[in-house]
Amino acid sequence: MSPGPATVTPLRPKRRCPECGRAAGRENYPFCSARCKTVDLHRWLSGSYVIPATEEVPSDPQAGDAD
Repeated sequence: MSPGPATVTPLRPKRRCPECGRAAGRENYPFCSARCKTVDLHRWLSGSYVIPATEEVPSDPQAGDAD
């Protein structure tokens, strides 16, 4: 009995580009192109991906809690 055709399991599941939705390319993973990669980097550097704070942080660290 001979073995059937070999199946190769991919190392990563196929994903879509988070910017445009096209298939992600190997050289720019998880993006499809250098352009989409640069667009995402620009968003990080400009502060578009900021998570809003849920409570106020005191501006003076020496003040502490006065209560």
